[in-house]
Amino acid sequence: MSEITAALVGKLREMTNAGLMDCKKALTESKGDLNLAVDILRKRGVAAAAKRASRETKEGIVAQYIQPGARLGVLVEVNCETDFVAKNESFRAFCDEVAKTQAGDPAADCEALRTAVVAKTGENIKISRSQRLEVTGNGLIAGYIHTGAKIGVLVEVGAGKEATVGNDDFKQLVRDITLQIAAASPIAVSREQLDPAVVAKEKEIAAEQAKNKPPQAVAKIVEGKLEKFYQSFCLLDQGFVKQNSEITVKEHAAAVAKRVGDDVAIRRFIRFQVGEVFSG
Repeated sequence: MSEITAALVGKLREMTNAGLMDCKKALTESKGDLNLAVDILRKRGVAAAAKRASRETKEGIVAQYIQPGARLGVLVEVNCETDFVAKNESFRAFCDEVAKTQAGDPAADCEALRTAVVAKTGENIKISRSQRLEVTGNGLIAGYIHTGAKIGVLVEVGAGKEATVGNDDFKQLVRDITLQIAAASPIAVSREQLDPAVVAKEKEIAAEQAKNKPPQAVAKIVEGKLEKFYQSFCLLDQGFVKQNSEITVKEHAAAVAKRVGDDVAIRRFIRFQVGEVFSG
């Protein structure tokens, strides 16, 4: 039996692109026989997964998991090669399991689950990103997956009193906000939460568009265009879609807060859309 050295493990990983632990186990099982270890990994689907790693994964779905009690939630995007697999029940079950696993432990290793579904579907599968929200103080985490599972949302809505969390009006508000975020694609809860660089860029663009106007008019034009930008991309400034935008989300939340007799705050949200360009 050949010695299972780090170099040998590294060589097998280079040949198959499988994980280090998978390579070490395969070499131990093959008693150091490199070619036999490759066969072992191929039979397990690990090497097959590695060989497909260069294929583009443009399809996929967004999945979620909300822990019992609705104080913690996870949103994940998992990509595959074809829409056929994205609609496959076993693939969707895998995505749900990834979300549930990462809710329990954000550092959990889902590689074994991934390689198993790769072997089953015959496609490259990529867990592209995941994020979690956890309530601070009183409040709820709610999630929404839009039809087709191409868009998913998590939101945290807070309350001043613990009792408010169980109020039906409050729960309905939280659900409605997830639908709002899915439909209207805000990038921040409020204008105060916007990245200053984004605001500066919008001002620059607006000023450039108004450069041929009289100087006294430029400031008003820039202000007007910024206001439209806020109304389009800041959640609280958006028209509330469930009421045909006749009132803003901020006004609707304030009305609910008055009914429940408490302070209500939309704190944070996450919105994933399959295939969108993202950082991180």
